[in-house]
Amino acid sequence: MNNDTLLYRVINPDKLSQAGKISSQAFRPRKTDNKRLSVYDGDRITPEAAWQHYTNDLESLPVGVLAVTVADCSSQCLPVVPDPTSFPEHTLIDFSTFGTNQIKRKSEYLREMQQKVAVGSTGHRECFERLDPRRSSL
Repeated sequence: MNNDTLLYRVINPDKLSQAGKISSQAFRPRKTDNKRLSVYDGDRITPEAAWQHYTNDLESLPVGVLAVTVADCSSQCLPVVPDPTSFPEHTLIDFSTFGTNQIKRKSEYLREMQQKVAVGSTGHRECFERLDPRRSSL
């Protein structure tokens, strides 16, 4: 990985607001994640393949795939760590050295930096295609 490497985050419907805007929770680890956010290493997988893996192997129906870069993470002092134990392309964005308020601010920053790279499920395709990723809600 290098600074330009895209880190793909598969987005579930619960990460969109009623207005179809991306929540900062899309880039915030849950309590059960031990302050580490799962992403796919864009040097090792395409966004379409990441979406396919997520829907097939994890039996979920996401709305699409967004990406941030390693540089986006580095600018927030968030280490990006390969974690191939789950699957070869698995990578973690590590928030573990930060408290709740800092994690929230950093996830908001990542949400603002993200870019739409692939559309996923047909059920949410229209909403996701209309989505302006730069105009997000909390």
